Amino acid sequence: MTITIGLFGFGKTGSVVANEIIKDIDCELKWVIRKSPKNIGEYASRLFGFDHDEGKIFSIDQVDFDNFYNEHYVDVIIDFSSTSAVSEYENAVNYGSRIVSAISNYDPQDMMKLKKLSQYTAVLYSPNITVGINFLMEASKYLQKIAPSADIEIIEEHFREKKDVSGTALRIAEELGLDKNLHVNSIRVGGIVGKHEVVFGLPNQTIRIIHESHNRAAFGQGALYASKWIMAKEKGIYSMEQALSLIMAGNHEASLDMNEVTVP
Repeated sequence: MTITIGLFGFGKTGSVVANEIIKDIDCELKWVIRKSPKNIGEYASRLFGFDHDEGKIFSIDQVDFDNFYNEHYVDVIIDFSSTSAVSEYENAVNYGSRIVSAISNYDPQDMMKLKKLSQYTAVLYSPNITVGINFLMEASKYLQKIAPSADIEIIEEHFREKKDVSGTALRIAEELGLDKNLHVNSIRVGGIVGKHEVVFGLPNQTIRIIHESHNRAAFGQGALYASKWIMAKEKGIYSMEQALSLIMAGNHEASLDMNEVTVP
């Protein structure tokens, strides 16, 4: 069965994600909604050099969201745009669309909207949706159980222009029960796509768990993994690390309680 996908966001990351979706034989990119009016009416596939029409581009300012999802239903909506975009796909859940959100930092009111949508459909939220970073989180939690007395520091490195502290680093701190103001260290240099390191300091040894994204395609691959995984899920809010831990541990499927997902 081909999974139909709608994408919010067509910037540096969103455009790479769109390309990954188009290349996946199990998925079809039905449309892209972007903030800029650039390339409106064109197809993302043609912009990337494919010889078929896939991923028609719409401007968010020109879409009638009261009727859009009736005419342009998709199995999954992937969001790589901004915190406020959740308001634009609220109606999609009425038609059965599932949601995969990779927004790094949600405003509190928008996070509440995302949680509310999970009462009607399956929602997977991950501030960093790469498979590797979520494996890093699970491995770090496991190591913390083995060495509970270890000193732990989180280091996040990103491109020079990135202003905010990495939402992923804040999420790692939260998962490990650490004060984000004391244990998250940020570095901004050059054009680093994204690097996260968890350092465990013990009296006679140091253990470092590192994940580095070399290309934004890693986010697209993670979003595709999440989209395929969530198709079999009932309504509720899920996390990427939950999906991986369920697979690794062979546990029963379960959604998170809505109050367990907090703003990073």
